[in-house]
Amino acid sequence: MSTVLSIASLLLGSALLLMAGGLHGLLLPIRGLAEGFSDTALGMLGAGWAVGYVAGCMLVPVIVKRVGHIRTFGVLASVAAITMLLNLLFMTPTVWVPLRAVTGFCFAGAAMIVESWLNERASNQTRGRIFGIYTMINLGATTIGQMLLTLGDATGFVFFVVGSIIYSLSLLPTALSTAATPTPLTQARLDLGALWRNSPVAVVAVLLIGISNGAFGTLGAVYGRKIGLSISDIAVMMSLALLIGAIIQIPVGLLSDKVDRRAVLVGMGILATVTGLALSVADSMGPVAVIVLVSAFGGMIYSMYPVILAHASDHAAPGDFLKTSGGLLLIFGAGTMVGPVAAAALMSASTPGALFHVTAAAHLAMVLFTAWRMTRRPAVRVEEKSDFVPVIATARFSTPESAVLDPRADERGI
Repeated sequence: MSTVLSIASLLLGSALLLMAGGLHGLLLPIRGLAEGFSDTALGMLGAGWAVGYVAGCMLVPVIVKRVGHIRTFGVLASVAAITMLLNLLFMTPTVWVPLRAVTGFCFAGAAMIVESWLNERASNQTRGRIFGIYTMINLGATTIGQMLLTLGDATGFVFFVVGSIIYSLSLLPTALSTAATPTPLTQARLDLGALWRNSPVAVVAVLLIGISNGAFGTLGAVYGRKIGLSISDIAVMMSLALLIGAIIQIPVGLLSDKVDRRAVLVGMGILATVTGLALSVADSMGPVAVIVLVSAFGGMIYSMYPVILAHASDHAAPGDFLKTSGGLLLIFGAGTMVGPVAAAALMSASTPGALFHVTAAAHLAMVLFTAWRMTRRPAVRVEEKSDFVPVIATARFSTPESAVLDPRADERGI
């Protein structure tokens, strides 16, 4: 409890940031659809976010090194608040897409700074607990942000103003924090050759689930609206997908610690493929059936990333965990740039359910490649495995600093 109280202001700042981000991320596709934006334009919002997020992971550490953590966080939170108001003032895709990239950049940097502070306050004994508390608080805050949309009319101006206010409030706890200035931020770098030598399955699978998760995270709300779901139904649907994904990680993690993680990944990929194909023809089903199917789908897609990361960690040399996890994060980000654009193009040419044709294709490709690799490389012995650690597989919850806070960083000799 004393540890939690000592970082309460940082956790509050992060929660407010994620709450605003949850509201912002779900509001834009719903409002864009109401304004008549094309599927392609809505898909570009997801691609813009991913570009900005990856750029933030690479460039914000340089900015922090020059002007410090507190000033940088304040600027990033303020700019995020401004972009949400600009979304309200300029209802056009040509403005929204670059603004979404700016938001992704700000979000990456702000999250990294909070995580850097938390890591500074964590000891080897408390790092795992702090990491778990931080993840759960952020998950709850994102859910609350998304559920705020059930309280009013998404076609008005109120939610844009509320989101901007919450973004602004997120800078206050860190600005008033008495925590010591953290060490410099970890900068993500991509060494594709080293990652491939470490684990080809991790490289291919993380790219493919980036495509899938990016497509669903950006266009899931558009799919729901086009098949006739209410905004309240969509908010519940998207929130449950994330929550079930977090809960499912507990049994998935226990299983993957005992058997070949690649076999677990194959099984989850098959279930995600089948569920996605069912959703592609679910437009005639009622809201309850769709929400149940999406919840099961979310349980699979949001549980794959930690299995992939754990598999890569099993093969990483001591001291290489940060480099491995940071590289995989960038590959995941690249996938989230491609997924929304590909899915939007297919939805425009076909039906809303075509979103899940893209996800099914990604998951099936992952299953086939992983199954083939199982015949080429023996499984890691149970006693040689690193511990499974739950990680929410969306860019809003993963940055290079998350890897520093991950207890496996210390376990692997960092």
